[in-house]
Amino acid sequence: MDQYGELAGAVAARREELSLRQEELADLAGCSVGFIHALERGKPTVQLGKVLDVLAVLGLHLTVASGAAESVGIEPGLRTRLDGSAE
Repeated sequence: MDQYGELAGAVAARREELSLRQEELADLAGCSVGFIHALERGKPTVQLGKVLDVLAVLGLHLTVASGAAESVGIEPGLRTRLDGSAE
């Protein structure tokens, strides 16, 4: 899974964990439902400012780390929860 897919999965999983519909999340984050849908699909051209607004509503944050793109991903605790929910 690439970094866009990881971000998309983390957003969708957290939204579902909070029992929010895409429409509700969009309203809370001040963006469109289409934006939420694009973000959760892993669209690579979403606007960073809007992404940060959505993450804030979900209680998530974006971390920037140096290193190869393959080594940058989501934190292990969230990865474990996401992997467990896929079963």
